[in-house]
Amino acid sequence: MKAIRCNKYGPPSSLVLEEVDNLKPKAKEVLVAVKACGLNFPDTLIIQGLYQFKPELPFTPGSDVAGVVKEVGEGITHLKVGQEVFGFVAHGGLAEEVIVPANACFPKPPQMDFPTAASFLMAYGTSYHALKDRGVLVEEETLLVLGASGGVGLAAVELGKLMGAKVIAAASTDEKLSLCQEYGADATINYTTQDLKESIKVLTEGKGVDVIYDPVGGAYSEAAFRGMARNGRYLVVGFAAGDIPKIPLNLPLLKEASIVGVFWGAFAMKDSKANMENTMTLMKWHAQGKLKPHIHAIYNLEDTSKALEEMTNRKVMGKLIVKIE
Repeated sequence: MKAIRCNKYGPPSSLVLEEVDNLKPKAKEVLVAVKACGLNFPDTLIIQGLYQFKPELPFTPGSDVAGVVKEVGEGITHLKVGQEVFGFVAHGGLAEEVIVPANACFPKPPQMDFPTAASFLMAYGTSYHALKDRGVLVEEETLLVLGASGGVGLAAVELGKLMGAKVIAAASTDEKLSLCQEYGADATINYTTQDLKESIKVLTEGKGVDVIYDPVGGAYSEAAFRGMARNGRYLVVGFAAGDIPKIPLNLPLLKEASIVGVFWGAFAMKDSKANMENTMTLMKWHAQGKLKPHIHAIYNLEDTSKALEEMTNRKVMGKLIVKIE
């Protein structure tokens, strides 16, 4: 089969398309013929050796997959050969076939096409787990989303509004913020032209924000934290900016605020029952037309490097998809 391979750590241009051996599922594993793979910002880090997990070289990147079941391993009763599914893996999705753990593979709803299904699980799963389970966001609270036009950020904007919060979207361009408004943002901050802390103060009339969703890290994290309300929750989702911020610990003390880690992948694997409940809720909302992933562009497998380059250069709004035919 064909697969994108990372033979050495480096930029997207170092990836190659190669023929590799076909796969065979073990017990509680599913072999899926991949039709679409969604790209996520961690994909740009893992190929450079900058992610918190480093697969053994060589490896195939890609985590968000949708396709058709080719074979099921022992002990699996909820899926069958020929069934359309979507799921997630640690890596391996950018290939014609992938092995998916049975507890991370779900029947694809009929109203979802393959690109939409490959856009769904990681972005919405991460954001819903963050807001519901880790941030305990409640109606009428104020939510600030940094990096709000990206895959997980836009999902957080959409979900935050659906959960009844007032949503402030922060991003680097007016074009990105316009998309955030389409997805429900009540207010916006362009943090390349506006002072983040002062803008939060103005928009919240001095109260501050109750929950901050931060998949970016870097220079804006401390400024955002300084704009937090008393008893606020700061959700650490990722570090797309590349720099891991160092928050002065007097800030959570003075504000009686919490710094809360969000690691959806670990949650999904270690608490699969709770993740299944979250996933069913998200799928119901999608079926009701309440959630709609924004797909920025669709690439062919051989153009994966170009797609990841676009993501690295911060040009993507919403999701990038690689289709596999």
